[in-house]
Amino acid sequence: MKTKILLLPLAVVLLLGACKGSGSRYEAINNSSSADTVASAITDSTVSPKLVKTADMRFKVKDVQQTAEKITALTAKNKGMIIHHQMESTVGDSKNFRISDDSINRVSSFNTSANMTVKIPSEHLEEFMTDVAHMGMYVTMRKMDIEDKSLDFLSAKLKLNSRKELVDQQKKGKVTIKNPVNVLLLKDDMVDGRVDNLKIDDAVKYSIITLSFYQSNTIFQEHITNDDPSAYNLPFFSGLAGAFANGWHLFMEAILAIANLWVFILTGIGILLLIRFYRRKYSILPDTIKS
Repeated sequence: MKTKILLLPLAVVLLLGACKGSGSRYEAINNSSSADTVASAITDSTVSPKLVKTADMRFKVKDVQQTAEKITALTAKNKGMIIHHQMESTVGDSKNFRISDDSINRVSSFNTSANMTVKIPSEHLEEFMTDVAHMGMYVTMRKMDIEDKSLDFLSAKLKLNSRKELVDQQKKGKVTIKNPVNVLLLKDDMVDGRVDNLKIDDAVKYSIITLSFYQSNTIFQEHITNDDPSAYNLPFFSGLAGAFANGWHLFMEAILAIANLWVFILTGIGILLLIRFYRRKYSILPDTIKS
């Protein structure tokens, strides 16, 4: 009863403001009875409490995959629905140990976590949260919020009723709306009002729970093929034969390179002979002058 008494003055203010705005938007005339209509609508309107509950929880578990399966089963048991589920594994560190030329043993450390968003009937919310908490090793964060949507629901309901009456009066010719487009805008607002109240009813009936859980780092070993090409070597004798073959190949390449440079080689030899000739000539001249 106290809730209704407190809601009544605020609803009057909301609806009067809505009607004032509607008058300029929809260009309605001949609406001298608006105040009486609003007052009677508020007096006759009653709304039950619209409490929207939401919850969040973060906790540590032994096995993320198994916990996710248990939460899915618990949700179905409480006639709820999983609306989001994401599981992720992140590799923290990895090290390779060579077993042979073509295989290694890889040891990896990775962390696994999951996020789930669950839609549960509101009457089962606290029981569901308690059951989920028992699945974990310990809970690091748990909270629940309750938001009262009663005034929003009442405001939308009264606005919808006033618009319905305006449309009825327009059909009967008691109210004239000059621009036909405004009739469509009025009806669109009526649809939006209905949808908003349906959303509130759904949020009151079903609570949204966000769950985040994780496990300790896991060590995983796997025997895999070595994907490093430089690790693959030929046997000793095959490598030795290949080395002789490569040496002969390099020798042949060197001879071909020398053959391609024969002009430069002959020119160099000629220059060297000239230098030696001049050196001998000038080394003999002093002895000849002395004698």
